[in-house]
Amino acid sequence: QVQLVESGGGLVQAGGSLRLSCAASGSILSIDAMGWYRQAPGKQRELVATFTSSGSSDYADSVKGRFTISRDSAKNTVYLQMNSLKPEDTAVYYCKADKVRRRTSPWETLQSDYWGQGTQVTVSS
Repeated sequence: QVQLVESGGGLVQAGGSLRLSCAASGSILSIDAMGWYRQAPGKQRELVATFTSSGSSDYADSVKGRFTISRDSAKNTVYLQMNSLKPEDTAVYYCKADKVRRRTSPWETLQSDYWGQGTQVTVSS
């Protein structure tokens, strides 16, 4: 199986910074995109930023200029540097890995999407 383990969440004052990390482990052959989503209480989960295998990145308008996504493909790890945090950034942040191809047997592979367990980010005013 494949596991995504997130770290780096916490409590920070408005204007502060946090860095989230997400490492994927398992019998991974390849991963297409890796990204971050967030879900605030009473709201739907939304895309924050994504980083594709070709090196392109995309951001939600609400975080452009403040958040930076990066990826270490050799380590199957994605990072999210969050600067100038605002109270409205408070949410549970989830890591997602798209089109993860893993070996299930000597002659078979399987492609699936995976989610991390989430890490809480709280920004106080």
